[in-house]
Amino acid sequence: MAHQPVVLVGVDGTRTSAVAAQWAAREARRLGWGLHLVTTYALPSFPHLSLDGSYAALDDAPIRASAKALLEEATAAVADSEVEVTSSLEVGDAAGVLVELSRDAGLAVVGTRGRGGFADRLLGTVSSALPAHAHCPTVVVPVREGRDVLSPIRSIAVGVDGSQGSAQALERAIAEAQLWDAELTAVAAAPLASGAGVLAVLPPPLERESVLADFATGLDLEVDTVLAGRDVQVKREVVEGTGAEVLSAFSERVDLLVVGTRGRGGFAGLLLGSTSQTLLYHTRCPLLVVPTNLDEAQQRVNNRRRP
Repeated sequence: MAHQPVVLVGVDGTRTSAVAAQWAAREARRLGWGLHLVTTYALPSFPHLSLDGSYAALDDAPIRASAKALLEEATAAVADSEVEVTSSLEVGDAAGVLVELSRDAGLAVVGTRGRGGFADRLLGTVSSALPAHAHCPTVVVPVREGRDVLSPIRSIAVGVDGSQGSAQALERAIAEAQLWDAELTAVAAAPLASGAGVLAVLPPPLERESVLADFATGLDLEVDTVLAGRDVQVKREVVEGTGAEVLSAFSERVDLLVVGTRGRGGFAGLLLGSTSQTLLYHTRCPLLVVPTNLDEAQQRVNNRRRP
């Protein structure tokens, strides 16, 4: 796998994808990497009949021309980003194309809430398709009313749960914090209540304090192990609640949220099944998903950052 120091971003003509492209350009500039924009178009899956009832070749020229115009517009919008910008027009499903191109990229970026755009297709019926199948870390950029996701990254939160996935997420979060000179908080979620809703049962106060102390000890151990003597300040917080609840709340107050994934459809430990959908759909800040199955070439690319 020939991973390159390039940020890959999917664009589809929507405001959402335009914001994602701006975010990707800013990250590429900070990293000292290139930026590659991709637009896809797909031909109808049904055969085209001519007037005499025979099959006829489908002329894709109008569809291709429209997609090309969208790509050229998106490329022009980031032309002044002070990075090398390339682009490509691909035939095929947006999700499949983007996942395949992620084999050669250092980072992939998509926006959410587009009209049939990349993130909608990737996260719609198969909510974890992107983090499960991308071959590089992926950022999902939400466009929410009242939230400027293009503001400088000054604060970052990373979910930590003691798994290999969260250790790699912590490594990436530390690198992003150094890149942006941002404050970093490692967060451990402590789901203390058993049951749900009004039937939830909380542990007695003394037991609760003991459990929280155990979570804090585990969090300190993982953070200190990953830091390994590096001169980086990492705040630590243990918060009662599920991973999705806690991290969704943190997304309201930070500029970047980082989580790890096993690469098999769910976030390791912190987020399982439908909870992963909750965070992907409801995060208020850009969400960086780091797959566990990064190969050595990808990890070397991730370490190639502007001095």
